[in-house]
Amino acid sequence: MASTPELKIGKKLNEGKTKQIFELLDQPGLVLVQSKDQITAGNAARKDQMEGKAAIANKTTSCVFKLLQESGIKTAFVKQHSDTAFIAAQCEMIPIEWVCRRVATGSFLKRNPGVKEGYRFTPLKMEMFFKDDANNDPQWSEEQVLETKFSLAGLTIGQCEVDIMNRSTVAIFEILEKAWATQNCTLVDMKIEFGVNVKTQEVVLADVIDNDSWRLWPSGDRSQQKDKQVYRDLKEVTPEAMQMVKRNFEWVSERVELLLHSRASGRVVVLMGSTSDMAHCEKIRKACSSFGIPCVLRVTSAHKGPDETLRIKAEYEGDGIPTVFVAVAGRSNGLGPVMSGNTAYPVINCPPLTPDWGAQDVWSSLRMPSGLGCSTILSPEAAAQFAAQVFGLTDHQVWCKLRASMLNTWVSLKLADKKLQACSL
Repeated sequence: MASTPELKIGKKLNEGKTKQIFELLDQPGLVLVQSKDQITAGNAARKDQMEGKAAIANKTTSCVFKLLQESGIKTAFVKQHSDTAFIAAQCEMIPIEWVCRRVATGSFLKRNPGVKEGYRFTPLKMEMFFKDDANNDPQWSEEQVLETKFSLAGLTIGQCEVDIMNRSTVAIFEILEKAWATQNCTLVDMKIEFGVNVKTQEVVLADVIDNDSWRLWPSGDRSQQKDKQVYRDLKEVTPEAMQMVKRNFEWVSERVELLLHSRASGRVVVLMGSTSDMAHCEKIRKACSSFGIPCVLRVTSAHKGPDETLRIKAEYEGDGIPTVFVAVAGRSNGLGPVMSGNTAYPVINCPPLTPDWGAQDVWSSLRMPSGLGCSTILSPEAAAQFAAQVFGLTDHQVWCKLRASMLNTWVSLKLADKKLQACSL
């Protein structure tokens, strides 16, 4: 591949059936992933050229990785470079395909006779396959992966890394499943690969995720499938059949771009009894921002100006934007109860407790009169998270951020435990 004015492209590092990897001479630690117009099936037993596939695959992968990164998933993806290529962190790839299944179909049915197509896995079904074309990518157990002791970029793949990849695969699937549901499309199953970042020695999602990577059934109907299975099922490869396959790939690439757009909107309105509570409220606003939720701060007192409190409430009820109110009032908290008694929107008490009277003051937020449904959350960050969980019911992007946050918390604990064990030895 010839060098472009923007990038100084070095030698080819690797080449697969559908892509090539090139080093970037002026950006150590980064590579260029160049897609190809080739489509294959059955470990390249069937192989054809599909004009325009490289651009379609690159657009799909770039959109998917952007969605995952915006959610908080660590990936090798850096940015899209051109119609047919993207820049990524250089990784040494772990030669395992992680397959996650929601619906039983395909090879699973052949390996598990008696299971009917359409059987729904709850929880998700996880499988691993060793990348070995000569032996048709045999299925592996966790024990086989551990006993192989893969060493990549200075990192030995042990129990900690396997657990992280397992847990990450589930989270990645659930995020994409939630996103595709907004298009009334069922994510049936998916395969992904991980690599070890050569600079950071972190295990990250790598390779590509495009229409070769999953099964997608619009309306949950297999007869409408839009993925590469259509190509696999062709009895004869004709120009007309290839055009049909290409249209399916284009359908996916057009809709995958829509997954980056939120279909719902909402906001958090923080009502504080005094500007002395500003630092507490700013923590709520900062945490809301991490979930992509707008947050407005207002000052009002239900004790000293109940009419103004109710006027502010009406202001945010009147424009139709879904709203969660957070009442920040210490001492005798009348703000949360008054709001809860006069709005159908959710209200969260988040009182700023002080060392001297905090233990006594908190009861004014906890002991509500009958007929009031406001909750009480003492941590400002947790109050924002609870509001995000409310919006996540209708906004897939907020939900995806929450799901990735759960994963990242779990991974940080896992890595901390590994580090502690290493220090104890």
